[in-house]
Amino acid sequence: VEMASRQQHGFTLIELMVGVVLGMLTVIIISQVLIHSEASRRNVAMGGDAEVNGSLSLFSLQRDIQMAGYGLTNLPDAMGCTVKSKFDSEDEQTFTLAPTLIVNGADGAPDSVTVIQGHTANSSVPMRVTSDLAGRFKVESSMGIREGDQIVAVPQIWSPTDHSQWCTLYSVTHNSPSADTSLSNDNVPHSDTGTENGTDTYKWNATAIAPATGYPAGSLLLNLGSPSIRTYSISDEYSLQTVERAATNGTTTTQDLYSQIVNLQALYGKDTNDDGTVDVYNTTIPTTTAEWQQIISVRIALVARSNQFIKEKVTTTEPLWNLGAATTVEGETTVDCGSDSKCVTLKLSHVTDWEHYRYKVYSTTIPLRNVLWNS
Repeated sequence: VEMASRQQHGFTLIELMVGVVLGMLTVIIISQVLIHSEASRRNVAMGGDAEVNGSLSLFSLQRDIQMAGYGLTNLPDAMGCTVKSKFDSEDEQTFTLAPTLIVNGADGAPDSVTVIQGHTANSSVPMRVTSDLAGRFKVESSMGIREGDQIVAVPQIWSPTDHSQWCTLYSVTHNSPSADTSLSNDNVPHSDTGTENGTDTYKWNATAIAPATGYPAGSLLLNLGSPSIRTYSISDEYSLQTVERAATNGTTTTQDLYSQIVNLQALYGKDTNDDGTVDVYNTTIPTTTAEWQQIISVRIALVARSNQFIKEKVTTTEPLWNLGAATTVEGETTVDCGSDSKCVTLKLSHVTDWEHYRYKVYSTTIPLRNVLWNS
């Protein structure tokens, strides 16, 4: 009995304490492994989010800018003309007849890029005016035009400094059976009264905004169909944002496209010696028709940010936009970034706690195809 009693003893206090310590060490090691694994997973996921947002943002800009100028570059001498438009009793609106317009952000702040393109069901061919009559244009040929298309009247002679001549937007109407108010091979009406097939087409045709001299013989009409005027910028919440003007009534709609885009920079690519290649990049807005015709491409850079705040400072310097070695850049401060390449610093200091996020730069050069095809 005494021997059996000695064999039935339990753990000592020391053995229990050693077991607890070993268990705690095991839990700590497993927790550290899980923490590092989760941190790695978050970094990969954050990088994936930035990749998706940056790639889609660049694709959206590239797709629009590639088609910029359709319908208006068919008449290169009209580029740069100020277009006046007015829908019903709304305020008068103006825009520049140019494929793209870059507004440079002050001191490295994000730029904005406006893209204009026409959308027509048929071909877009300039029409020569033979006479400007009340509520209609007589033309040599109205080929490709339809009721409801928006047209821009361009004076035969104009300049940015001549404030008595400008371009005007009208909408084509069709009130049959009168020959004067019907769209035909040589007649393009733009009535300012009535109802066109239940729509408000006629409300674009405010005669008061046209030049006092009108658009006499030799003036031209550009058919933009249903024009798209869209401005890309960076919102206060760091999203790629668009403001689009509706072709139906001129109202604007703002939409956030992709989040965590913190900077947008753009440069005009200009062919200054007419050899078909870019000679200089800058953000200088042209002031003459000849200068507008020099723009044959647009260079874009976007900065995408991870959406996870990191406690430590993981970004200590602002990213660089590499413009290459053979590029002449005007109006931008560049730094040498190796192999004789010129780089532009992409500002992040406007972003709250910018050092606690990771960033990725997306850039491309976009040729203005409609400008090149009509050069």
